[in-house]
Parts: sequence; structure tokens; C-alpha cells
Amino acid sequence: MGNSNEYMGKVIAIANQKGGVGKTTTAINLAASLAALEFRTLIIDADPQANSTSGLGFNPQEMENSIYECMVEQAKTADIILETDFPNLNLLPSHIDLVGAEIEMINLKNREQRMKDAIAEIRDDYDFIIIDCSPSLGLITINSLTAADSVIIPVQCEYFALEGLGKLLNTITIIQSRLNTALIIEGILLTMYDLRLRLSNQVVNEVTSHFESLVFNTIIPRNVRISEAPSYGIPVMAQDADSKGAVSYLNLAREILSKNGLLSSDKQLGVN
Repeated sequence: MGNSNEYMGKVIAIANQKGGVGKTTTAINLAASLAALEFRTLIIDADPQANSTSGLGFNPQEMENSIYECMVEQAKTADIILETDFPNLNLLPSHIDLVGAEIEMINLKNREQRMKDAIAEIRDDYDFIIIDCSPSLGLITINSLTAADSVIIPVQCEYFALEGLGKLLNTITIIQSRLNTALIIEGILLTMYDLRLRLSNQVVNEVTSHFESLVFNTIIPRNVRISEAPSYGIPVMAQDADSKGAVSYLNLAREILSKNGLLSSDKQLGVN
């Protein structure tokens, strides 16, 4: 266990209904970084595209059980969790069946609470639980935000970066008022930053002036290693620990640990 105090299982959803903003990349690499810093970490792949599942080296087509069974059939969560090839990092996989879960859950009792119930069974086994949300504001994302303690919102440094953000923040406000009063925004994460582009710098300035202290200090760069790693089924640090992408996600992990009062001095040593 990464730490011995009573702090257990912080659940962080990574959400933005806009696709292509670096949600899955962030879920995999933040989780891998927390695991590398010796915090027991679980990724929940709550996206029917199952990219976190394949990005950690599993074939979604071959998954007999997934988060779908936990939410729809109330299967035992611990039985479905997979160990990855990386120490301290486990996965609750996804499957294409998750597409149908929203329809099947419409008439279920407490349908917004299904993921929260599934997590409650295993929450004490982990220091961090990272949920990779699907690019929509449907029932599964609502389940994810209802189950989460906090949410990270990735925003790419490109045109229309803030497009749709209002809608997401509105959804978060509704969930805070009706389903999960304790939900907070962990931070807004700027991704796909290109130092050479004036546009990237404009977006950074726009987002930071608009959201101020909500924006993480760590900015994730555009980095070929980050793009390549999922095709090998590994986090970027396993492919190239010294790459800008790997270092950035490690810095993000440290920033989150620091924010949560969990960065003891020994955790800062030994990793650049």
C-alpha cells in the first residue's frame, strides 16, 4: 500500500464530453505514474471504446467480464479486476457491451449509483481509483461523476478548446446539487501543448485567466512517445521514461499528491 494513513481510495474521474482531448492518455499515464510512485492504483475503463483496456495491453474483444457486468448485473467487482504488467496498477476493463448499458440501466433502481456501489466493494484496496469516462454526458459518465470524489477535465491547446466546457461544468453542478454533493474539480489539465504554436500559448493564457487556480501547473505537451505508447499496450513511461510526455505525467501525479497532502519527501526522491 502506498501509504499507511487512513486516506483510502480517492476516486478521480477524467471527463470531457469532447473527444480527442487526451482523456484516455491521461487516465493511463496518470495512473501509471501514481503506481510508479508506489500508490496502489486502479483504472476503471468506463468508455465503450475500451481504449484504456487496449492501452494497457488487453484485448477488449477477449474480455469475458467488464465494468458492464458490475453496473448492470451487479457482478462482484473484485472478480473482474485484472492485474496489469505494471506493479501497483490494476484495471477494471471495458467492453463494447457498455454501449448497451445506458439503455439497460434506464429502468434500474438507483441507476446513477451503480458505479459508486461497484467501487464501494474495493475502494479500500486502493490509494487511487482513476475513471476514464466516455466522451459523452450520458448515464455512464453521470455514474462516474456520482462515484467520484473529484474530476480532472483535460482541455487540448487547440482551436475551440473551451467549446463544450460550459456544458460539462453545468453537468458537474447538477451532479453536485442532486447526486454527489462532495464532488469537486481536481483541476483543469491543459494537453497537447505545442511550444512553437502561438495558438497553444493563447489557449493556455485564455484557460488560466478564465479558471485561474483550477488549472494544473503541469501542462502535457504534444509528444510522439505519448502517441505511440498505446499501440504497444503500455504507458509512456514504460516506453521511454525520460520522454517529455512521461516526465509531464509524473509531474502531474506529484502535483495531485501534493494537493492532497500525500507527497512525503521519500516519494520525491529517485525519480527525475
